[in-house]
Amino acid sequence: MVATRIVLVRHGESLAQERKIVGGHRGCEGLSNLGRRQAQALRDRLAHTGELAGATALYASIMPRAIETASIISPALGSLEVVRDCDFCEVHPGEGDGLSWEEYDGRWPPATAWDPDVARDPGGETFNQMATRVARGLDTIIERHMGELVVVACHGGVIVHSLFRWLALSPNGAQRAWLNPVNTSLTEWRFGVESPYSKLTTQTELVRFNDHSHVRGV
Repeated sequence: MVATRIVLVRHGESLAQERKIVGGHRGCEGLSNLGRRQAQALRDRLAHTGELAGATALYASIMPRAIETASIISPALGSLEVVRDCDFCEVHPGEGDGLSWEEYDGRWPPATAWDPDVARDPGGETFNQMATRVARGLDTIIERHMGELVVVACHGGVIVHSLFRWLALSPNGAQRAWLNPVNTSLTEWRFGVESPYSKLTTQTELVRFNDHSHVRGV
């Protein structure tokens, strides 16, 4: 059985990050100069190593920073067309979209008791709503591209949700490690892998997380 590989690429640094604003669908204006250099460094690495050679599809969220990242690395993936899908977007903010981080925190301070079913700002997406959306997108890729290698230019929140889901982590509880995939890092999953410990071939494997050696010195 040929394994299905999904490689999640966090976008390069965005202008929203650089300017410290909430970068939702309205607030996102693409990559910063640093973000473009990070994506170019990843492209050069992939072209040199060939580690993602044979990729059959390249997806991106509909946010400009993810689309731009995907477009920059596409030449190292056989110039694949970028397929846009909102299921791979970062959490959808509501009324806070486009505000500065400082103003956002002032209007809607973090709750003392976090609830995955409560949005922080009016009209925003909850943790569990995003979890459902991301799961739908990832499941669709597995079904559509079984036995293939697929690359997805997405966001830190999407990568974190993949970890919560496929590592069966609970979002609740006061004590847990901070998961921080940095800009243009690679996180890779494999499905249908033969386990060395059993005869099952439906094993889910986290191959790598936060692989960002290419941005050293950028």
